[in-house]
Amino acid sequence: MESLDGRRPAVLLFHGLCANPLELAPVARSLREVGYVVETPAMAGYGVSSTTGEQLPVPPFEHWLAEAEALFDRLAAEHGRVAVGGLCMGAVLALALAARRPAAALVLISTTLHFDGWNVSPWRRLLPLAYLPPLRRRMSFKETAPFGLKNERLRAWVEQAMASDQVSAVGAARLSAASLYQATRLIRHARQRLAGLTAPAVVLHASEDDVAGPRSVRELQCRLGREPEVHWFHDSYHMLTLDNERIAVARTVRDFLLRRHPLAHVSNSIPGALHEQHA
Repeated sequence: MESLDGRRPAVLLFHGLCANPLELAPVARSLREVGYVVETPAMAGYGVSSTTGEQLPVPPFEHWLAEAEALFDRLAAEHGRVAVGGLCMGAVLALALAARRPAAALVLISTTLHFDGWNVSPWRRLLPLAYLPPLRRRMSFKETAPFGLKNERLRAWVEQAMASDQVSAVGAARLSAASLYQATRLIRHARQRLAGLTAPAVVLHASEDDVAGPRSVRELQCRLGREPEVHWFHDSYHMLTLDNERIAVARTVRDFLLRRHPLAHVSNSIPGALHEQHA
């Protein structure tokens, strides 16, 4: 499948904070199957190693954004049109990127503009104290069940992986205060720029999101420069891309992009491609 100038359009997806590209694998695979070029980068100081859970020193969020811009520019030079998106803080990073680059479309999954889900500790209101320079270099916070997963089998697997390897498909066993501080700065930066974003956008969110409640979706609906397409999921928690409805989530993203970031020519060499585009 190729665009009119002979190049396949690209999709740039960012995983969540202190996580890794594994959490985006089902969505990325679904998009590649119909012909998109998909990149799910691992950025130093933003994510963690998928094997050791190690995280490099956390830079200011501006470094994350600069790296995202460089990735976008490379994809745009090679493929023309580029859609951007992500999961959780990756969606926020995509919003910040779209304020600086001409994204063809936005894919916003479990967007976290507010940490107000049902599993967020009331102690989080004291988190700014951990952001003080002497503390944020040393403090970290342990991830707790349900780890964004309603699926009990997956949750047990993640808990075991975190205990033995300090990392799993949903991210690291601990979140550093330094990472959360930069995430808070990124959220503030992105929220200030929502009105200027007019690219077609799809918002996917769990009605029982344990990290980010409906307030984040309402803010996107009210403040984005163009009203987004919103899809709610009722049998998953925050990790929509891996939880019970992961197939439906991947299909929703795929169908949205086929409409809003289309593949212009359909090749018969890709089984089912024509069916996928008209499904």
